[in-house]
Amino acid sequence: MLIKKILAATLAGGLMIAASAASAQTVGPQGEAATPSSSVALTDADIAALKDKGYKAALLWHTSSDFTNAVTAGATDEFARAGIAIVVKTDAQFDAARQRSDIETALAAKPNVILSLPLDPVTSAEAFRQAVKDGTKLVFLSNLPKDYKQGTDYASIVTDDLFQMGKQAADAMAKAIGGKGKVGYIFHDATYYVTNQRDQAFKTTIEKDYPDIKIVAEQGISDPARAEELANAMLLQHPDLDGIYVTWAEPADGVLSALRGSGNTKTKIVTLDLAEPVGLDMVKGGNVAALVADKAYELGRAMAAAGMKSLLGQETPAFVVAPALTVTKENVAQGWKDSLNRDAPQSVLDAAK
Repeated sequence: MLIKKILAATLAGGLMIAASAASAQTVGPQGEAATPSSSVALTDADIAALKDKGYKAALLWHTSSDFTNAVTAGATDEFARAGIAIVVKTDAQFDAARQRSDIETALAAKPNVILSLPLDPVTSAEAFRQAVKDGTKLVFLSNLPKDYKQGTDYASIVTDDLFQMGKQAADAMAKAIGGKGKVGYIFHDATYYVTNQRDQAFKTTIEKDYPDIKIVAEQGISDPARAEELANAMLLQHPDLDGIYVTWAEPADGVLSALRGSGNTKTKIVTLDLAEPVGLDMVKGGNVAALVADKAYELGRAMAAAGMKSLLGQETPAFVVAPALTVTKENVAQGWKDSLNRDAPQSVLDAAK
């Protein structure tokens, strides 16, 4: 996800996902086991049963970004297989009141399926209530309206495999520094389930799977603009760090600036989500060793599939996760495409040649 924009919203009281070190997986709001998105699929018979019924869908998003564009593309392609028209697309610009208005506007078009990321659990619970009464099938991205019950009020929640994202970041760090050494850990110092679960999974994996790697410095960050300052302080105390994990790509760019400013070409960075500055450094053989991302296009496809299965009266999984992928210099072009359903920035593609 594009965390900078996600953090602009207050999601208090929404979906809280816990990852257990013992189970090593992302689990749902009530402890539900995760269902892989690949298993949420329609048969040819399902597609045939949906066609020519005049079904309509609405996509009510929280923002506009490469991420939501990729989710939209995945959903659009999946709905198109069954001839389902998307009659409403909205962007709430991280405004819960605007999203409520978007929901009311969408309901006037009488969609049979709505896909959405609810911005505020309390406001959206009330705003989506009419859709529930109308029998509209609801599939939510990552967040959940307050007190909604799966199977009664909504079909499924679809989100990233958060534990796997953190685990893959740890594995990439271990590979980058040869399986041993000292690393710094810059985590998101706020209560937000996406970053919290990913960060903790990184730390858990390092401690459990890599005994020769020690986390010797930990620093929370809430304002990405302070990343360079915090990294300089960390490096002042630990100038011999082999690697630094950074909670997402924007603060990682600040950490990269700190390393460049001190002439440090040794310390490797691993971070989460795709962004041009860190991607460019990675393909040029700089400090950035790997980026771990979600498969946003697959999130959209799975959301649409869950909505259509619900239309058919089929049971839908309560909690669905799309896979993570590790993007390196070697697979950057394909990795960007697999994650965001678009080409990597031209600067990154040119430098990777």
